[in-house]
Amino acid sequence: MKKPNRGPLVLAAGAAVQLLTGIPAAWGVFQRPVMGEYGFSRGQAMLCFALLVAAYGVGCAVGGHLQDAHGPRFAALWGAGLLGGAFFAAALVNYGNAPLFLLAYSLPAGLGSAFLAPAVLACAQKWYANRKGWATGVCGVALGLSGAFFTLLVRGVGGMWGMRVCFGVLGALTLVLCLPGAAVLQNPPVPAGQKPPAGMTPQQMLRTGNYRLCVAAVALASPPVLLFSPEILQIAADRGLPESFAPWCVVLGSGASAAGRLLCPALSDRLGRKMVLYGIYTGLGAGSVLFAFAGNWWLAAAYCLLTFFYSGGAAVQPALNTDLFGLAHAGENYGLIALGMSAGSLLSFAGAQCLPLAARHWLAAGCAALGGVCVWRIRK
Repeated sequence: MKKPNRGPLVLAAGAAVQLLTGIPAAWGVFQRPVMGEYGFSRGQAMLCFALLVAAYGVGCAVGGHLQDAHGPRFAALWGAGLLGGAFFAAALVNYGNAPLFLLAYSLPAGLGSAFLAPAVLACAQKWYANRKGWATGVCGVALGLSGAFFTLLVRGVGGMWGMRVCFGVLGALTLVLCLPGAAVLQNPPVPAGQKPPAGMTPQQMLRTGNYRLCVAAVALASPPVLLFSPEILQIAADRGLPESFAPWCVVLGSGASAAGRLLCPALSDRLGRKMVLYGIYTGLGAGSVLFAFAGNWWLAAAYCLLTFFYSGGAAVQPALNTDLFGLAHAGENYGLIALGMSAGSLLSFAGAQCLPLAARHWLAAGCAALGGVCVWRIRK
């Protein structure tokens, strides 16, 4: 008897899981309430964000290894537990204790999100090996929309009862959505007589020039968004957007992110990964220049442009990885390439602390240009 196709269920579960892993993209909504609730300075709050993203990059390598060694369900369940535990721990951190917040929230939240990402993406690509970009995009839509979800939750629950209650609610939602979603994940069966998918081992991949170029491209895609996203509400207010409407930058940016995660990888199935990535890095550069001069609602439009291309690139990269290095070790290989996110987040944190806003715009544009050069030098 033929077994039913589990692929659509895997995609739905992956989307449910991803809804709560997009907090780095929505940190601009969290930053000011967290500063007020916990008594953190601007630098401390931005360090919470930078460490969260850095832990995500490192965690992708560990989570990818777990996924390849024990299957996507094992890695995703650990990820859901870490992420949910981080939200609950954040609710209990005492006032003014930034080091404890970093250890109790930023590190496990970054690691938990990272354990979930390779498990979802590698599993979805294996079920849809002929439409890897499309499968990545479907799962990524929820990740893109998580910014809007977090905005509504923080302004609603956080605005009424405070951020500690908001973090507690997020912990409960993580257990309700991510644990069942993680339990659904499993790799497709290999038909009798068919060889398992081929591909480079992580050790082989690490010795290639393409690996170094991919890591550099991922790192250089981060500053055009991460240099500004933690402070987007303040930047929007300073550029003339009414304060009551500033959160719409995050909501609209979330919608643009979801569109980028769906459209760019699907388009890359037809036009090729590199061709779409050329357009993505060109869009990041053009968006950075527009963002430097934009005000009022034009600023929101420029920010949407940046989030569209940044998220689109993040969704195309996993499909490019498996094109270059194969599916056999897709989880761990993806995780090792995601180390570029750690480097990009630390670069963005340093730039945000050391450079005035005007200089950050040109750093972002320069990074986008260098990222495009890295993609150009990748050889398939």
